[in-house]
Amino acid sequence: MKALVLNEVKKPLVLQEMPSPKASKNQVLVKLMAAALNRRDYWITQGSYPGIQCPVILGSDGAGITEQGTEVIINPGYNWGRQQETQSGDFKILGMPDNGTFAEEIAVPKEQLFARPEHLDWAHAAALPLAGLTAYRALFVQGKLQSSQTVVITGIGGGVACIALQLAVAAGATVIVTSSSQAKIDKAMAMGATAGFLYTTEGYASQVNEQFGPVHLIIDGAGGDGYGELVDTVCPGGTIVSYGITTGPTAKLELRKVYWKQLHLVGSTMGSPDNFAAMLEIVNKHKIEPVIDEVFALSDGNKALEKMNVSSQFGKLVLRVSDK
Repeated sequence: MKALVLNEVKKPLVLQEMPSPKASKNQVLVKLMAAALNRRDYWITQGSYPGIQCPVILGSDGAGITEQGTEVIINPGYNWGRQQETQSGDFKILGMPDNGTFAEEIAVPKEQLFARPEHLDWAHAAALPLAGLTAYRALFVQGKLQSSQTVVITGIGGGVACIALQLAVAAGATVIVTSSSQAKIDKAMAMGATAGFLYTTEGYASQVNEQFGPVHLIIDGAGGDGYGELVDTVCPGGTIVSYGITTGPTAKLELRKVYWKQLHLVGSTMGSPDNFAAMLEIVNKHKIEPVIDEVFALSDGNKALEKMNVSSQFGKLVLRVSDK
């Protein structure tokens, strides 16, 4: 089979022939129709991820057809464990260290497979799993979002942020977004966001407070030096959920504000199988379609990674694996 392989970090992926996977007793062989990129894939190519083993086929997101003819999407999180509160020590994500979805075929445990939502084509189905799961858990499990509340979603344009916007709007919440791009804010407004703010504007947090009052919940995947402004934006007793640090670690956090405002600072990573099923239920009920920025051929995977590097996309970057 053909696959995009990372043979060495900080080197381009190589489209090459690889042995077709063999499904074990508890696995199912899936012919992949489409796959999608995540920021994780880019960090792995740059060597900025723990436990990198080369060669490896990257890719956590995928959708395809089983040998029995069932159309499926793949839950990319393995071995969550019995507790809903947190993943087990054996938890891992498809695409490192196990071979992932940037290939024509993959063998995965049967419990990782879910029916493809009927309203989604292959590209949109492939764009859903990791971002949808991450956004669902951050919003509703860790963030406990209610329809009467206001939520700020930072860094709109990223895959998780876009699907979080769609899920929050579907739940009836008031959604505010932030970005360094007015064009991305405008797109978010067209998707149902109530307002948007340029986080590059000094004191934007005070603008949020003036117009909406301190907000109940903030969903953040950026971290970095801007995290301190989130503490100023959230209401007393409010919650900030962090699912990533794309701009790096937070250099300064005023703990006085955290304890005086009695804030809840919560981490969130991926989600359990139950979370995945609940996310699909909302997606099917509201006919949500993940936002896709661009679809590339599998052979153009490096072009997709470069676009992710410069963060110009709005929504997911997808690889078309098969035209059949």
